[in-house]
Amino acid sequence: MEFDEALVAVLALPGAYEADHHGRRSFRVGDGKVLVTVPEDGVLNVMVDDDLARSAAGAPGVDLLWWGRRLSGVRVEVADVDPALLEELLEAVWRRRAPARLRGDQGTERPPGR
Repeated sequence: MEFDEALVAVLALPGAYEADHHGRRSFRVGDGKVLVTVPEDGVLNVMVDDDLARSAAGAPGVDLLWWGRRLSGVRVEVADVDPALLEELLEAVWRRRAPARLRGDQGTERPPGR
């Protein structure tokens, strides 16, 4: 997957929008909850929960993302990751962070159109 395609996929999540994050690009939902940050071109930091982060880490292009001693999600090298895995990570972070009014059925359904 090309990096620009990955950014389009993030913005296709219902309610997702781009905003500044300490001088870097970020993508948020609802009242500003961070879904993804862009630390550098070609890389996405995806704020999934610890369980998914640990299970996805080690796949090509995916590493654990630490903020000090706290696991924050995964760092994804877009050119190296399986597109299906990136899609799974994006859907999971959206379900985790999107407000209930966007999620519908208690966050268990897939984002509309995905």
